[in-house]
Amino acid sequence: MPADGLEPASDAALVRAARLGDDAAFGELVDRYGPGMLRHARRLVGGSEADASEVVQEAFISAWKGLDGFRGDSSLRTWLFRLVHRRAVDLIRHRRPTPIDDYLLSHVVRVADDNPLQDVMDSELLEALQEALDELPWNQRAAWLLREVEGLGYDEIAHAMGTTVGSVRGHLHRGRRQLAERMARWR
Repeated sequence: MPADGLEPASDAALVRAARLGDDAAFGELVDRYGPGMLRHARRLVGGSEADASEVVQEAFISAWKGLDGFRGDSSLRTWLFRLVHRRAVDLIRHRRPTPIDDYLLSHVVRVADDNPLQDVMDSELLEALQEALDELPWNQRAAWLLREVEGLGYDEIAHAMGTTVGSVRGHLHRGRRQLAERMARWR
């Protein structure tokens, strides 16, 4: 709860205000959803901070211009992640693939306290997971990241990726199977 004791404004209230030209309301939406969007964009574009920032900036520009078109069929968060997904796809289509140097998954494994062997094993596990993720096809990787890292539901992922729930389930199944094969030695 904010220091002033008031409940934060709902997404719907902020969208209504932003549609009327309230820059501060849109700014609050940027503050609320920007970090997650940037984190997801960074993973999709291969870890490049500059590319991820560009993707998120373009997504927010699209959101600002398209607020009148947001019907609320999905949550605002899902709609924004869809915009990020679209911008990332556009960016990737126009650029050659680059290797990923991404340590964003480091929070997946708890840091060992004063255990150098565990530190090395954790580092190797994360490196192996990142390599396995890098080898997944684009849609499998995006679906896995949205589900396992961002915590979106199947409907939200389908909307964010512009596909069906059945396709999301297929992407996740194939991606999880491939990851399980690649990560078998870490079980």
